[in-house]
Amino acid sequence: MAMAASTLADLEAALGYQFREPRWLARALTHSSTLPELGPEHSGQDNERLEFLGDAVLELIVSEELVRAFPDWGEGPLSKSRARLVNAGSLAEAAQRLELGKHLRLGRGEEKTGGRSKPALLADAYEAIVAAIYLDSGLDAARAFVRRSLVEEAIARESERLGRPDHKSALQEFLQARGLAQASYRVVEEIGPDHRKTFRVEVRTGDGVTASGAGANKKEAEQSAARAALKLLGAAGS
Repeated sequence: MAMAASTLADLEAALGYQFREPRWLARALTHSSTLPELGPEHSGQDNERLEFLGDAVLELIVSEELVRAFPDWGEGPLSKSRARLVNAGSLAEAAQRLELGKHLRLGRGEEKTGGRSKPALLADAYEAIVAAIYLDSGLDAARAFVRRSLVEEAIARESERLGRPDHKSALQEFLQARGLAQASYRVVEEIGPDHRKTFRVEVRTGDGVTASGAGANKKEAEQSAARAALKLLGAAGS
């Protein structure tokens, strides 16, 4: 199951890590669909066990990074932020940035059905790569890879969002619990030049409550409007 030297070098350059034992990298990229085509001697040599281990290593590393980056946060915000960072969508995006898809070893069936771009396969491959690095060089090397490929950019770009309460979700849960229709949002005003625009959004709930909020972008304004609606509805914790 050896990889071509040129392919190995290209991928290691993208990962920012050179493997001592390239077999770990090859295994991390081997989907179970290809094993029947490789023969019975390769039974069990897909990336599923590495994916299992990588999931645990990844949660530990991301937890450490969040605790270090946000020393004032409690368990609730830390848990929610970790969930956002290690969910399948986030990991698939990281895998896409690394172009893992073009290096996956897939069976003919998965190849024909677009397996190289399937988010689930990409997320699994990312977790397997984390485990492969961990087994090849230990936790410090895995931590450096996760920081570089996933955590640092997310924290730098989204530190405020990661810790911000999700008022839209809270409003939706409040309405669903009372059998009311989903809230609807619409932009009612845009003020200022394009590079410094302020948006005002109106939200209408299923029982006729209307509220509004403003922000530097539509998502921020929607969160502000949802927060105002929760206050009008007397929702606890708003």
